[in-house]
Amino acid sequence: MFKRDLYFSKPMMNAAGMLGFSPNFRDPLPWSDFGAFVTNPISLRPRLPAAQPELVNYPGGLLLHTGLPNPGFKAAIKKYAAQWARSELQVVVHLMADRPEETVVMVRALEGMENIAAVELGFAPLLTDDIIELAVGICVGELPLIINLPGGQILRLSPRLIEIGAAAVSLAAPRGVLSGNDGMLVAGRLYGPSLLPQTMEIVKSVSKLGVPVIAAGGMYSLEDSTKTLSVGALAFQWDTVLWSGII
Repeated sequence: MFKRDLYFSKPMMNAAGMLGFSPNFRDPLPWSDFGAFVTNPISLRPRLPAAQPELVNYPGGLLLHTGLPNPGFKAAIKKYAAQWARSELQVVVHLMADRPEETVVMVRALEGMENIAAVELGFAPLLTDDIIELAVGICVGELPLIINLPGGQILRLSPRLIEIGAAAVSLAAPRGVLSGNDGMLVAGRLYGPSLLPQTMEIVKSVSKLGVPVIAAGGMYSLEDSTKTLSVGALAFQWDTVLWSGII
């Protein structure tokens, strides 16, 4: 089976969940600086939004809880595959990979599509290491696999994942719990400038292991992103800074 190499002409891209399912070049973003576009997370079956979506600000960042809504794999392919093929940017499709036997079906379907540079596999919190390793092992094929995990799991698992056949790892947003807008506790993903030191430390440690790593978290300027490259990142993914209008 022919396996493509993971290659980005430029190191900048968006993080999954930040810009939708296909690039909209009418948005006022520095598209010419992007090396790839990463889709919103896609699951095999449709997912509805969280019953109570939340965006909670805290000093240094924000907590986001959405439920990762998406139309499901078949509907996403029907709606977006042609757009991906025509895109000026190569596309990285982010798949929700909690069930290996379902994930491999999606990966194999993507292998026959145009302009797909890689598949990024994301996993639910607290999913066990053996399930993650199984998913990676059975999904290795034509398309490069980027494994999206929080920092702790990346430090522990990344050498094994590369050995199994992954092309790179990428940092998933860390998780936390805060009081929501109604005073109730809400769990979600954390974003913001306060995460940059943590991102830098993880990237530095993982790159020393010889693992290709894509940085994410805490980068709110080109200078921040360049710092992650200087400590060994292969590329970087911008997240909520893309919503801010400051780039």
